[in-house]
Amino acid sequence: MDKIRCGWCEKDDLYRSYHDEEWGTPVYDDETIFEFLVLESFQAGLSWYTILRKRENFRKAFDRFDYTKIAAYDASKIDDLMQDAGIIRNRLKILATVNNARRFMEVQEEFGSFSEYIWNFVGHKPIVNRPIVLKDIPATSEISDALSKDLKKRGFKFLGSTVVYAHMQATGMVDDHIVDCHCKK
Repeated sequence: MDKIRCGWCEKDDLYRSYHDEEWGTPVYDDETIFEFLVLESFQAGLSWYTILRKRENFRKAFDRFDYTKIAAYDASKIDDLMQDAGIIRNRLKILATVNNARRFMEVQEEFGSFSEYIWNFVGHKPIVNRPIVLKDIPATSEISDALSKDLKKRGFKFLGSTVVYAHMQATGMVDDHIVDCHCKK
C-alpha cells in the first residue's frame, strides 16, 4: 500500500524524499539551519522545487554553506557566482547571502548558537499543527512575523514572514504535515 503524504510532494522522487526525510524534522545544528536560510532566501518568488533541484549546485557554489567562508566573499567571488548557471543568479540574493552569513555569526556570538536564538521563538519545541488538507496550511504565522521582524532588525535580508515560515517548516520548528500523512508526529 502506498504511503499517504502531503499532496504538495507527489511531483517526483526528489520531492517525496525531501518530504519524507527532511521537511518538518527538527533541526538544531547551526550548519543545517544556515543551509536552509540560504535556500529559503533564494526561493523568494520561486518554487521550492526549483531550489531543491539546484540544491547540490548551491552546495558546491557556496562552499557547502560554510557561513564563515561565505561571510568573507569578495566582489570577485560574487562575480563568479553570477556566472554560475547551476544556481539562481540573482545579485541581490547572493549579496544577501553574504550579508546574512555575517549577521548569522553575530547572532551566534550573542546567543551561543543560532539554534538557541531561533528555537527560542517556539519555546524550544516544535509547534505541531493539525491541517486536514493543504489549504489549511498557512503561509505565515504570528511567530514567523515576529521572527522575520527580529531578523530584519538584526540586518538580515530576504527573510520576510513567508520565507521565515517556510524555513520554520523545513527545519521542523513547525510540523505542518497533514493529519493523514505518514510523517505526522
